[in-house]
Amino acid sequence: MADTRGASRERAVQLAGEGKLEEALAEYQGVAKSAPDDAEVRQKVAELLEWLGRQSESATAYEAAALAWAKVQQPLRAVAACLALPRLSAPPAATTRTARVLAERFALSPSAAAPTASQGAMAPVPGPEAPGAMPILSHLGREAFIALLEVMEVRAFFPGQAVVEEGSAGASMFALVEGKADVLRTLEGGERKSVGTVLPGDFFGELALVSEGPRLATVVATERAVLLELTRERMEAVAARHPTVAGAVEAFYRRRMVENLLRSNPLLSKLTPEQKAAISRDFQLRTVSAGEALLTQGQAGDAFYVVLRGRYTPWLEQMHGRRVALAELREGDVFGEISLLLDKPVSATVRADVAGVVLRLDRAAFEKHLLSQPGLKGMLMRMGTERLQRTAQALASGRVLHDGDLRV
Repeated sequence: MADTRGASRERAVQLAGEGKLEEALAEYQGVAKSAPDDAEVRQKVAELLEWLGRQSESATAYEAAALAWAKVQQPLRAVAACLALPRLSAPPAATTRTARVLAERFALSPSAAAPTASQGAMAPVPGPEAPGAMPILSHLGREAFIALLEVMEVRAFFPGQAVVEEGSAGASMFALVEGKADVLRTLEGGERKSVGTVLPGDFFGELALVSEGPRLATVVATERAVLLELTRERMEAVAARHPTVAGAVEAFYRRRMVENLLRSNPLLSKLTPEQKAAISRDFQLRTVSAGEALLTQGQAGDAFYVVLRGRYTPWLEQMHGRRVALAELREGDVFGEISLLLDKPVSATVRADVAGVVLRLDRAAFEKHLLSQPGLKGMLMRMGTERLQRTAQALASGRVLHDGDLRV
């Protein structure tokens, strides 16, 4: 039976490639009868019906595909199939019915505590997603889950087409459902460098939901890509009715910033997965007031910092009261590690230009996770020296890029 289904699949693919859509549809429908839980086949049936203009039948098939994807723990594929229903003018009840099934499977249970936006000066960074869970959506109750799902949009891109462009205004985040994409950043001379790959299940661009700054990288589809898009405007509209949405977005953003730091920082990227998991739990979220000094020149360094929001200027106090501003620190930049690495006083005062948010790893945690690791002490010393050299270069020539820095 499996061999017969495999042969039918191959015929269907060949017929579709030859433009014989009705014949391909018949083959896929035959496979679907013998394997009703095959989500991929259900998806193909729905797509072919849509291409053939049979909207009502296609809507029914997409609903079946969404339920099949949910059954095999493919939530993004299930959401994308569900969102096809309004496009095909399906009755609103069909979309709501399907969304509720997805919410029952992937949203927080009614008894689970829902996240809220951080109110205090310090908050822990959340841990990784559970298997089969979706960032943001799976941290919401069912009604908020459905409300946010219904404002997402399915987008398709061809190979070579840019999803977002570095430097452009960011207004939405994406999740890759199908395909593959490259993350590119611009070097000082204008050359673009690939720093990572986006694969199915990956989210990117979340910075745009919490900040109105420009995109930090370009993302280009390398295969035909299907993505889910959530705009800031729609997210905020849902958050006004369901406040837990803001907390889920902020928690995801904090965790992604820590993950990016652990992946792209020259030192932290060398930690084992277990060490990375341990250190991520000790990062704390801290709100910062405009004008507040996080580090003061000449005093002992107390922590390692990662900028999540805002702008921070390091000031060098020189003889006769002269002050020199160094390179401004923005989202994703780190500071404070040199004094910890070299066990010397802070070399410059770092002050917040505007209200913002940082991640903080205190000295004790820094020493526990990094200085105590075998072989890392010498690496830490070399990193301190290299960072001082890179800082001097950056002051003259701009940012230094690292592979794995996937902030978009």
